[in-house]
Amino acid sequence: MTSTADLVCRDLTKDFKDFRAVDHVSFEVPNGSFFSILGPSGCGKTTLLRMIAGFQFPTSGDLLIKGKSMIGVGPNKRPVSMVFQHLALFPMMNIGKNVGFGLRQRGVAEVEIKTRVGRILERVGLPGIQDRSVDQLSGGQKQRVAIARCMVLEPDVLLLDEPLGALDLKLREHMKIELKTLQAEFNTTFVYITHDQSEALVMSDNIAVMNNGRFDQIGTAEELYYEPSNAFVAGFVGDANRFDGKVARVDGQIVSIITDGGAEMRGKATAGVPAMGQRAQVFIRPEAIALSKDPVQTADHMNTGEWIVDSVLFNGANSLVILRHPKSGETIQATLPQTGTFKGLSKGQTVHTSWAPEQARCFATEGQ
Repeated sequence: MTSTADLVCRDLTKDFKDFRAVDHVSFEVPNGSFFSILGPSGCGKTTLLRMIAGFQFPTSGDLLIKGKSMIGVGPNKRPVSMVFQHLALFPMMNIGKNVGFGLRQRGVAEVEIKTRVGRILERVGLPGIQDRSVDQLSGGQKQRVAIARCMVLEPDVLLLDEPLGALDLKLREHMKIELKTLQAEFNTTFVYITHDQSEALVMSDNIAVMNNGRFDQIGTAEELYYEPSNAFVAGFVGDANRFDGKVARVDGQIVSIITDGGAEMRGKATAGVPAMGQRAQVFIRPEAIALSKDPVQTADHMNTGEWIVDSVLFNGANSLVILRHPKSGETIQATLPQTGTFKGLSKGQTVHTSWAPEQARCFATEGQ
């Protein structure tokens, strides 16, 4: 264990009868960092968070906070606090009582509680609201109150279980920035659970991608996005087009596959080069695909093609075009440049694509 790790999990497992929810997970979270656990529903991330909080105990393995094992230590004895998705604010209490609830449970004097509550509300940008009721607050204000209620206890680790899931899209986008700002302000270790890759990418210092009870990869947002360790990470983190087929040619790390629709696609294999004839997948990001109205003249190794416009999904700078291959029928999504070059592009028109194999990733199909 490093001396700067607030949280260390060593070979943690959690079994429920004949089902293993968490399968030999190990990781460290440095002091004062924002660590996200990203994965689909049912992958085990909430079970892992509940073990860190002390609501469940692991079947095997060890869990340390500030160098001390938490095995057998109840949730009320751990230096952690938890923010839930639905916040769990008490509607019968005003804001001051809500924020000071944990301190009151600990037997802290009322005078000190009042001082600490006032100070923490100022730090989350909500000074002087102690006497307001919960239903007088907006969704974002309730979120900050829930964080204040945790942070007033001065935890070593703050656990957040999909806390933005119940917010509308615009407020959720705003709260991503707010949460990251608050984490930096308090310099407290945040462990954040989410299935939303955008939340994890924007806020985190490091992200663990969880799948079927295991961590497939731990890294920065850029590492996960540009250098995924396997096909699951490539497909789950960010948007990506996927093509399935058989390996037809191998040139170093550059692999050519003939897709199931009969098209040829090339990608770079960074996690083991699949063999000739083996099933493989190629992933390419929509923004890596260059569009042209005319046939593309490039080197032989480039991926090029002629496609028919299936639909245009206009969303300002995030606009996409869905293209269909005229022979294979396969579809691909490409980012639509907002230069005006493709203004008026519509269904049925022909466009040409190109991208370098180094911009795509190729992985052997698991189980083959």
